[in-house]
Amino acid sequence: MSSSSLNILSTSPETEGTIGVTEAAAVAIQKYLRDHDAKESAGLRIGVRGGGCSGLSYFLDAEEIPKETDHVIEAYGTRVFIDPKSLLFLQGTTLDYVTGLMEAGFKFVNPKAGKACGCGESFSM
Repeated sequence: MSSSSLNILSTSPETEGTIGVTEAAAVAIQKYLRDHDAKESAGLRIGVRGGGCSGLSYFLDAEEIPKETDHVIEAYGTRVFIDPKSLLFLQGTTLDYVTGLMEAGFKFVNPKAGKACGCGESFSM
């Protein structure tokens, strides 16, 4: 599939229809892909599915190539793939990677999330 058929979007979360990816998240994505033996052209699929203690949950997965209908975010040398349905829930979100005494991992900063559970992996709108 040629890159001209993909929807390459800005990394600015203010741009309608996209999400932001911090530099820390991009570094963590690259490590995640290496740890999962993904090809160099692979990206990180992020999405939303029903479930979790708040009703909706985030998911992450290494993926070799985007699907034709995916939105592709390019940031800091890495690619993030998002299906159109998940993008409805993620517009305006910033994907970050945080480390601290109590937590380390990807963090979704989602302004559309009305309520989130304590673990940060699920939310409701």
